[in-house]
Amino acid sequence: MRVTTKGQVTIPKQIRDHLGIGPGSEVEFVATDEGARLVAVNENISEEEAARKFREVLDKMEGTLDLGGMTTDEYMEWLRGPRENLDVD
Repeated sequence: MRVTTKGQVTIPKQIRDHLGIGPGSEVEFVATDEGARLVAVNENISEEEAARKFREVLDKMEGTLDLGGMTTDEYMEWLRGPRENLDVD
């Protein structure tokens, strides 16, 4: 994208939608070692809106993890490793 003579850029619609950026939203550019990162400033949103957005993310992730037939307990043991007896007197 090109920077205008006024130092402005157009944030692509897909990115605006993903970050929830709309007219009047605040954004920041943060310098990184790789360049710059666009960050949407957290606006005061209701708990209901935050929960809705979180549910949308979870819905997109649903079904993306293949446990290879393992049960949840088997997966947790595989992930964490064998658990020692935690009942120490």
